[in-house]
Amino acid sequence: MRADIEFRTSDGLTLRGWHYRARDHASPLIVMAHGFSAVKEMYLDVYAEAFLEAGYSSLVFDNRCFGASDGAPRQEVDPWLQTRDYRDAITFGEMLPGIDPARIGIWGSSYSGGHVLVAAAIDRRVKCVVSQVPMVSGLAQAALFPPEMRAVILDADRRARFAGAAPAMLPVVGANSTMPTDDALAWFTQTAKERAPTWKNEVTLRSVDLLCGHEPRAYVASIAPTPLLLIVADNDVVTPTALALETFARANEPKRLVTVPGGHFDAYTGDGFAISSAAAIAWFASHL
Repeated sequence: MRADIEFRTSDGLTLRGWHYRARDHASPLIVMAHGFSAVKEMYLDVYAEAFLEAGYSSLVFDNRCFGASDGAPRQEVDPWLQTRDYRDAITFGEMLPGIDPARIGIWGSSYSGGHVLVAAAIDRRVKCVVSQVPMVSGLAQAALFPPEMRAVILDADRRARFAGAAPAMLPVVGANSTMPTDDALAWFTQTAKERAPTWKNEVTLRSVDLLCGHEPRAYVASIAPTPLLLIVADNDVVTPTALALETFARANEPKRLVTVPGGHFDAYTGDGFAISSAAAIAWFASHL
């Protein structure tokens, strides 16, 4: 059973999404949001349906400034505010009917895969965390961008916005974008066409500036004793595989590593989805 929901964040913003309610009168709850610029229709429903079939309720929401959620400026990705929104979603989820507030897990993928690492380290209401193909180091991700972007363009945008100008925008995928890889271009354009017509191929330039200062891997050693499942693609060029493996090594037990064949976006469909969803369900079953 899926119902549309909305909730207010601690700073008064309205976020919107879906509540998948399991039949159990006191079921565990999985809190879920998407990655950089992505909206919930980009396969989060498929994961939530798999979790529901396994007996888990889910709270799925669009990040602030994207999709059905409120927030301005539109298309701005602020990782710290998005992480805080996960925690507000947990608070809202605790009060949903049929939920056991003592059994709440969080799931994130790509950019939100980093958010859940931070949230799990600082919020002990989280009893289990699944981080899929995560962005773990903004400084490392910044190496994908042309040097002049950070040295010149970002500073110019900062000064312009300080003076009252509208935010400068940047494509998410394609030429001169935040994710200038062929697999990112193919996945976002095809997925938007098939599943998510509200997705827009743009973010504010400041989103890149905020990315550069975000380091989820610095928190990973503090996640324990909360159980951590890290799902990594073995040929990920968007959130590099080596960085994810290094981050997993920093984590303390209990933890588990699962590898999906292929690149960053292969986790969402086909065999990659079968592996990633089954691993997540097994992890929740063990720890929720």
